[in-house]
Amino acid sequence: METKFTTLKDFFPFYLEEHSHPVNRALHFIGSSIALGCIIGFITTLKFHILGFALVSGYFFAWVGHFFIQKNRPATFKYPFYSFVSDWIMFSKMLVGSLNKEYSKIKDKNA
Repeated sequence: METKFTTLKDFFPFYLEEHSHPVNRALHFIGSSIALGCIIGFITTLKFHILGFALVSGYFFAWVGHFFIQKNRPATFKYPFYSFVSDWIMFSKMLVGSLNKEYSKIKDKNA
């Protein structure tokens, strides 16, 4: 039976398990970084087409990571809001170097 997530707190460990391959995470980080750059570019220029590049870059790199590296279905199809927020949480934890602690929590919980 499939788990239904009702809170971000419950969803985030599942999200991390779906991103356990380091190359998949790296691709997500690259896509999110480019998307963030595009958003900043939009804010500074007010050129709306730049927002399209933000969407394309973010999802392109993530989906390559899922379909070709991790070989799973992106959680965004079933949980779009939780996935979007979790991606930025994962991005921020990668940026500050605290993501391994999150994986340790999951490993300890499953042990």
